Amino acid sequence: MLDVRRLRLLRELAHRGTIAAVAEALSFSPSAVSQQLTVLEREAGVPLLERTGRRVALTPAAHNLVAHAEAVLARLELASAELADARQGPSGPLRIGTFPSAARVVIPPALAALAALHPGLEPMVAEVDPAGVADLLRAGELDVALVHDYDFVPSPPEPGVQSAPLFAEAMYLATPPPGRAALAELQDAPWIMATHGTLCHAMAVRACQAAGFTPRIRHRVDDFATVLALVAAGQGVALVPELGATDPPAEVTLRRLAMSRRTAVAFREGAADHPAVAAFVAAVRTALPAGLQGP
Repeated sequence: MLDVRRLRLLRELAHRGTIAAVAEALSFSPSAVSQQLTVLEREAGVPLLERTGRRVALTPAAHNLVAHAEAVLARLELASAELADARQGPSGPLRIGTFPSAARVVIPPALAALAALHPGLEPMVAEVDPAGVADLLRAGELDVALVHDYDFVPSPPEPGVQSAPLFAEAMYLATPPPGRAALAELQDAPWIMATHGTLCHAMAVRACQAAGFTPRIRHRVDDFATVLALVAAGQGVALVPELGATDPPAEVTLRRLAMSRRTAVAFREGAADHPAVAAFVAAVRTALPAGLQGP
C-alpha cells in the first residue's frame, strides 16, 4: 500500500526540483525526505528516482505516480471539505495569501464580513507574490489565496490547484503632468518597476517590449503607493493597476491603457466546497469596491 504522505513528498519533488527545496518547504531535513522517498520506491516496487551525484530526477514511472498522487490528494481535499461541512459551520484557522494592493483594499472589508457571519473562523493573512502561491497551497502553508495575472503574463495551469475568477482591473500609465505621452513614446524615460521575479515586473517589461523598447529601470519598488510618490517626485514613470491607483498624488497623471489585470481566488484542487474556503470567497465578492468588473 502506498503511503499518502510519501506520495505528497514525491509530488513536491516533481514541482520543486530538488530534495533540499522539498525539505525546506515542508520543514523536514533533506535526509528525512530522501529516506521517505527510498521507502516509497520499495512500496512501489520500481525505481522512482535517478540519482546522479547530488542530483535526482524522476523516472517515467515516478511521473505517472505523481499524476495519480494529484488525483488522490484532490479526493482527500474533497473528503475534508465534506467532513467540515458536516460540522457546525466554518471554524478554525484559515490561512490566506494575498498580494499587497488587494491586502489594502479588498481584504479588510472581506475579513470584517467574514467575522460577522462566521465568528468561529480565525483568518490569518500573509502577503505573497502570486508566483509563489501554488507551491504554498500544495505544501499546506496556505488554504486560499488571491492571485492575479496580466494580459502580457497569463497564469499557466498549476497541478493540484484550482481557481475561480473574481474581477478585472484597468491598467494605467502613471507619469508626471501633463502625462500625454503614449507608452511607445517613453522609451527614454526612467522607469519604476516591481522587483525582479514578480508578475508585476514581468508585466511591465513585456508591455514595454510590446511597445517596441526595453525599459531603462531606475527604481525597483513593489508598493504602488510608493511608486506613485516617486512618479510625483519626477523620478520616473510606471504602470499601475486600478487597485494600486486609488488616491494618486496631485502631481501624477494617470492614463488608462488597453490592458488589464485579472484577480482570482486560488485553492487546492477539491477544496472549492470547503466551508471555510467558500465563506471566504463569498466575503471577498461582497467586499469588492464599486466599479470593479466581475468575471
